[in-house]
Amino acid sequence: MIVTKRLCIEALTTKDAAFILNLLNQDSFITNIGDRGVRCMADAVDYIKMGPQASYRKRGLGLWKVTLFNSHQAIGLAGLLQRDYLPAPDLGYALLPEFTGRGFAFEANQAVLNWAREQSYSEVLAICNPSNSASHGLLLKLGFVVDGKVVPPGETQPINRYYLALK
Repeated sequence: MIVTKRLCIEALTTKDAAFILNLLNQDSFITNIGDRGVRCMADAVDYIKMGPQASYRKRGLGLWKVTLFNSHQAIGLAGLLQRDYLPAPDLGYALLPEFTGRGFAFEANQAVLNWAREQSYSEVLAICNPSNSASHGLLLKLGFVVDGKVVPPGETQPINRYYLALK
């Protein structure tokens, strides 16, 4: 678990299925990240088991649940992913819309990047749709630089790729 001034960042469990179902069906998630096809609680449990939990076991990293420190209310996800088409781990995150614009994404992602430094990662990437100006601004604020474009598998349009040296 990672703790910041306002947040706790910890592994997802199948008990988080209702939260995942809600987050993954937000218009902002579908528009900026993609439709994961999670439509019911069983889908959400499968998503957690086959996605984040499988990544924890296989790679020791993945998307973690971000909760408010005082209330433990789940507000989003943040973590590192290792995608087959990228040469280094990339920063991933999403917040419920009612928690955006309050500095939580910066705080959570800064904590994830600090964790990555402690784990001796030398670099982290990020990817972002060109139309997602909020994420673009956040990545620049975190110290990333635009590093080119990439076309994810199964997609036809390129998205922005970002780079951050951690050492």
